[in-house]
Amino acid sequence: MDKELLSKIDSNYADEMFARLYGQNEIIAAKERYKKLITETLIDTSNEFDKSEGLRIFSAPGRTELAGNHTDHNRGKVLAASIQLDNIAVVQERKDDTIFFRSSDYTDVKVKLTKSSGEPDLQPKPEEEGTTEALVRGIAAEFSRRMKSHERSKMTGFSANAVSTVLPGSGLSSSAAVEVLFARIIDSLYCGGKRTSVEIAQIGQIAENVYFGKPCGLMDQIACAAGSAVAIDFADSANPDVRQINFDPAALGYALCVVNTGGSHAGLTADYASIPAEMKKVAAFFGKAVLRELEKETVISNTAEIRKSFGDRALRRSLHFFDENARVEEMTEALIKMNNAASHAEKQQALNYYLEKVNESGDSSWKLLQNVYSPQYPNIQGISAALALTKDFFSKQKFYSACRVHGGGFAGTIQVYLPADFLNKYKSYIETIFGKDSVTVLRIRPLGVVELTF
Repeated sequence: MDKELLSKIDSNYADEMFARLYGQNEIIAAKERYKKLITETLIDTSNEFDKSEGLRIFSAPGRTELAGNHTDHNRGKVLAASIQLDNIAVVQERKDDTIFFRSSDYTDVKVKLTKSSGEPDLQPKPEEEGTTEALVRGIAAEFSRRMKSHERSKMTGFSANAVSTVLPGSGLSSSAAVEVLFARIIDSLYCGGKRTSVEIAQIGQIAENVYFGKPCGLMDQIACAAGSAVAIDFADSANPDVRQINFDPAALGYALCVVNTGGSHAGLTADYASIPAEMKKVAAFFGKAVLRELEKETVISNTAEIRKSFGDRALRRSLHFFDENARVEEMTEALIKMNNAASHAEKQQALNYYLEKVNESGDSSWKLLQNVYSPQYPNIQGISAALALTKDFFSKQKFYSACRVHGGGFAGTIQVYLPADFLNKYKSYIETIFGKDSVTVLRIRPLGVVELTF
C-alpha cells in the first residue's frame, strides 16, 4: 500500500507547496484534506484502485473573472485569475481502456474508451450530452487526435478519486476545473506533462463544446490551467496571447470575495447563448465574423440600421463589448503599475484606479450587456439586489471598493472588493439577506492545474 505518500504530506516541502496553493493559514487544513482523500483511496473496496502501485496527486483550481465579461467569444480581451478553491484528485494509471472517476457527493463515472471490437469509442454520444461522461470521452478523444503514435499506443485509462471545494453554480468554473484536471492527468500519465496551459485549456473547451454540448468560450479553461492573474487576448483564437501577472489583493489590505445570491442556472442556456449570438449578428451586418474585427465608431455611425435590423439589446451588448475590451487593457496596466510601484502611495493610487474600472465593468454589464437577471424570470433578480445592497453598504462606509456581476451572469454570484478590515461587517450584513456562508473569500493562487510531487 502507498502509505509513503501519506508521510510525504507532512514534509516541509509539502508545507511550502500548500502555502503557495492555499495560503499560510490554510496549511494544516490542506494537509488533513489531502490525507483524508489518500486514506479513502487506500481503503477503497471497489477494486478500481490497485493498492500495490503508486498513487499520484493533481490539483486544478477554480477561477475568478476580473474583467472582460462576455468578451472572449468575440475574440476580445479578458482578465481572470486562478483561485485557492480547487479539485484535488488521487490518480492511478490503469492497465485497461477505462477511465474511472469518483468525486464526493456525485455518482461514480466509468467510461470505456474502446468498443468490444477493439476499435476506439471516442465519438460524441447524444445520450451522454450534459454529463461528466461526455467530458471524459471528449478529452480522451482530443488527446488521441493530437497524440503522436508512440504516445497513443501507451494511453490506457486511469482511476481518480477526487474532492472539490469549487462551489458548483457559483461562477467559479467548477466544470472548467474538472476539464483541465482530466486533461492534465492524461498529459502527465501518457505525454510527459509537456503540454502548455493554453493547449490543456483548448482540449477542455473542445470537450465542453462538442461532447458536453455547451457553447463556452476559452477564458475559464485558460484561467484554471495557467495560474496567477492572466491577461488573455483572443485576437488569434487559435493561439491566444496569455500574460501572467502577479496580483495579491490581500497583500494590499483588500479582501476579494464572491457573494452567492442563490439563483439557479437551470434553464438559462438560451440567455447565455443570446449574448454571443447578438454580438455576432451585429458583426455580420458589416461582413465580419466577430466584433473584434470592428471599431466602436463604425457601429455607432450605423446605429439606426442596427436597431432596425436587430433591436436595441444587440446594439447595447455590442457597445459593452468595445468598452469592456478597452477596460481589460486599462485594468491590466493598473496591475502592472501596482507591481512596479516604488511606494505604498503609488500602489494605492494604482489600486484605486483598478477598482474604479471594476465598478465601470459592473455598471456596463448591468446597463449594456444586461446579464444581471434573466428576461424569462423578471421577478428573480438576486444579482441586481446584491449589487444594489452592496453599493449602498459601500456608500455608508466611504472607502475605495468595487463590485460587479461575476461570470456568465443571469443568476449566481457577484464579485466584491473591500478593505479587509470591513470584511466581517460586510459579511454579517449580506448574509442576513442571502444566507449563511453566501460570502466566499477568494485567494489568487500562483499555480494553475498541476501534478503535485512531494
